[in-house]
Amino acid sequence: MPVSLPGGIYFAGESGAWTGGMAFYDPHLPGEAAARAYLVTLEQFTDIAAQEMYRPPGDTTELIPATGAAIDAAVTNGRATLGPGRYETLICPGSRDGVPMLTFTAPEGASAVPCRPPAPVYLGMIARGLRESHGWPAERIATYLAARPGVAGTWPPDAVAALVDRALADG
Repeated sequence: MPVSLPGGIYFAGESGAWTGGMAFYDPHLPGEAAARAYLVTLEQFTDIAAQEMYRPPGDTTELIPATGAAIDAAVTNGRATLGPGRYETLICPGSRDGVPMLTFTAPEGASAVPCRPPAPVYLGMIARGLRESHGWPAERIATYLAARPGVAGTWPPDAVAALVDRALADG
């Protein structure tokens, strides 16, 4: 289901799969981050986290206790850390229908790292996800993405709009 989280997303680092900057959530950025919520089990969450952390696939049994403890800490304190790498920081930005919402992100916020523009194919995939989950029109998607750190100042707004139009037409 579509959700809006306090804060925003930024692009930084280097994606091995997409090239260019990766999207990270920063609850301290102004505004709201458009997101999609899924109801998953601890085992599913741990598996997704392990994939994003580039941990070996398959058996995540050793991660489940650590993830479970980190989830408890994140729900209690709003934040917990599984490790120093990308997507190893858990954030609990609130709850939905009494269920805590959790996401994983980088340990540092947008102000602590050099932002990096995402690859066009990655930005297009995000645009399609915003359309699918939030039902936004192309103009709103382009305006939203063009303002994100890592895109803002590196991609002209008209280039973002053209990319969004192409991505939605192809998607």
